[in-house]
Amino acid sequence: MIKATNINKHFTDLHAVKGVDLTVEDGEVLCIIGPSGSGKSTLLRCLNMLEIPDEGIVEVDGELITDSNLREMRTKMAMVFQNFNLFSHLSVMDNITVAPINVKGISKEDAEKKAKELLKLVGLEEKAGAYPRNLSGGQKQRVAIARALAMEPEILLFDEPTSALDPEMVGEVLDVMKELANEGMTMLVVTHEMGFAKEVSDNIIFMADGQIVESGPPSQIFENPLNERTKSFIQKVL
Repeated sequence: MIKATNINKHFTDLHAVKGVDLTVEDGEVLCIIGPSGSGKSTLLRCLNMLEIPDEGIVEVDGELITDSNLREMRTKMAMVFQNFNLFSHLSVMDNITVAPINVKGISKEDAEKKAKELLKLVGLEEKAGAYPRNLSGGQKQRVAIARALAMEPEILLFDEPTSALDPEMVGEVLDVMKELANEGMTMLVVTHEMGFAKEVSDNIIFMADGQIVESGPPSQIFENPLNERTKSFIQKVL
């Protein structure tokens, strides 16, 4: 579904992502974990070209992402950000329908019908007419997930989706993500939620200093890490 090869990204003197290769299969849930500043979010943003890699290529469904097809490719990969990025001047309904209407050319009637289904999925049917300022952080993030799903993407990218939430609101967002994983959605998740990563992911990447230090199934990463750097990190966060 996604294949990234030799991804490198610099910010002035900082080599944020160093020669990373990764592959995500159809229906796979891949979690990316590691200390702050290890390049996790930058790598994720390189996959849909929100950050343009200095080196390397990204393929989606076997097709290379280029300048000419970037818009089309982004419709296949929806992203959920840690700070929600909802349009504050639009209602929940309009936040969800604006992209399908304007990017995919879907009729307003069909877009709103789909939006109502998605709001039901994330448990917010009654909030269609509300504005972001009237929502809790957990509700905003669930709207953001519904908005991402409205584009009917093949892949969902999550950039630390719970890190801006109060602890009591984390669970309601993770529950929605678990439901999506159970339904077979292909997901890449940068997360500090180790319980979620252990329970839901098919594979885990541990990053440090811009590199993939270790990758494998949750049983390996959490119970029998092969690398000392991984072992040290896991002992600190569990």
